Amino acid sequence: MTILSARAARARISASAAAAQRARELRAAGKSIIELAQGEPDFNTPDHVIEAAYRAMHAGQTHYTPVDGTPELKAAIVAKFKRENGIDCRPENISAGAGGKQVLYNALMATLDPGDEVLIPAPSWVAYADITHFAEGKPVWVPTREEDGFKLRPDALERAITPRAKWLMLNSPSNPSGAVYTAEELRALASVLERHPSLWIISDDMYEHVLFDGRPFATLAAVAPRLASRTLTVNGVSKTFAMTGWRLGYACGPVELIRAMARMQGQSSLNPSSVTQAAAVAALNGPMDIVRERCGEFQARRDFIVPRLNSIPGLSCEPPHGAFYVYVSCAGWIGKGNIRSDADVTAHLLEHGVAVPNGAGYGMSPYFRVSFASALANLEEACKRISIAAQRLA
Repeated sequence: MTILSARAARARISASAAAAQRARELRAAGKSIIELAQGEPDFNTPDHVIEAAYRAMHAGQTHYTPVDGTPELKAAIVAKFKRENGIDCRPENISAGAGGKQVLYNALMATLDPGDEVLIPAPSWVAYADITHFAEGKPVWVPTREEDGFKLRPDALERAITPRAKWLMLNSPSNPSGAVYTAEELRALASVLERHPSLWIISDDMYEHVLFDGRPFATLAAVAPRLASRTLTVNGVSKTFAMTGWRLGYACGPVELIRAMARMQGQSSLNPSSVTQAAAVAALNGPMDIVRERCGEFQARRDFIVPRLNSIPGLSCEPPHGAFYVYVSCAGWIGKGNIRSDADVTAHLLEHGVAVPNGAGYGMSPYFRVSFASALANLEEACKRISIAAQRLA
């Protein structure tokens, strides 16, 4: 007899986390592994943010705070949404949690009943489906096409909506594809959503400031204000300010939903770290020069790795428009040697010293995801190893 619940069986480890963990294990065993699995900037947190945390600790800000954010943090988030996105909100519309993932978890746990559907454009971040499963909802993958830049088309959205559909997940720039929706494309989706008032939208804007080639950023609640009353706009400091370990995500949404999310958080983790909240205030209110500089570095890495991956027989990819991932088609490797799936591909790459997650977890195969949030020397060596892996399949 097991002590574990059915709920525990629904708690899954993500493809990216599993790949990163396997890389750590192999390194500990003495293997040379280049890990390009996790979505984590390799830069340090900006100095002024670290200094703000130091000052907060010495000022005694080391105690419990309101469960979903201090007044100072909520004020900084309100100002950020107004300044950068043109979204008007009040502190009661804001929720802060221990990372964007917890914010998403709170929202889905607060709203999903068994069998409720969450529409997820494929490919998308693994956590959307995993959290939906955990909350006893039903993830519904809505296919996109590579020729459309992996972006959801209005007609595909229309076909996917059923009476059980409760949420649509939108992520721009996208993990794992780097797709970026224009304001016009979001308005086209909004024209469908306006006809289905029972469907709510999560707009995951976590990679908002990682945009390439001068592309502007657009978010649904701003370009389609009639949908703002049923849109949860999610963001955080992890990717923009290289603060993944600090754990601070936030969201703007309708008051009833925000209050329910706070109740979920109150029965799990309580408030995010008080010190992290003080650091996030400094990040949100501070200068953005270093963010723009680092975005330029990410673009240089993209321009380095994409042509090299495309030169490897059997692989192909399009340059991402944002975020720091390349979603690589490995269709040309399927059927060679013992390769039958993209899971076999990533296992083959791991044997050659490169750890990446396969595409199945993101809802679309046969692909694998490469994070280029790593030094150019690592990317160059990874491409060499991937090329050798390809030669050994020939």
